[in-house]
Amino acid sequence: MDDSHFDPDSDDDGDEHDLIEQARSALAAAYVPYSEYRVGAALETTDGTVFTGCNIEVANYSNSLHAEEVAISEAVASGHREFVRIAVSSSARDGVTPCGMCRQTLAEFCDDDLLVLCDDGDHVNEYTLGELLPETISRGMLEAASE
Repeated sequence: MDDSHFDPDSDDDGDEHDLIEQARSALAAAYVPYSEYRVGAALETTDGTVFTGCNIEVANYSNSLHAEEVAISEAVASGHREFVRIAVSSSARDGVTPCGMCRQTLAEFCDDDLLVLCDDGDHVNEYTLGELLPETISRGMLEAASE
């Protein structure tokens, strides 16, 4: 995996810096009464619109929503289907990456070259979706299986 990174507090990285800041801002809205582990995401569409999301925990955990999932849902509900990058940040500033489920959901709408920015507080690690999820389940696979 390419773990190239940049300084999230530098203005030299322009758009990436802004997207990380929006993901960090989304942390405040997280509902996490059990783990207290806040995650924020900011998803940018091809027209530059940004949708944010935060994680929402429920007592059984399995029905909890992930920040990336919320951002994708907001974007899709607003009619967007094409994305260029997503930024993810956690309250622990631990370089959180999208989980496998969120990676697969992103793959439904994005090519392997989607830029995934993962904030660890001091640096932002940059990946592509293809690096994080090299083997996706695709529409083509489902169509081939039904033939």
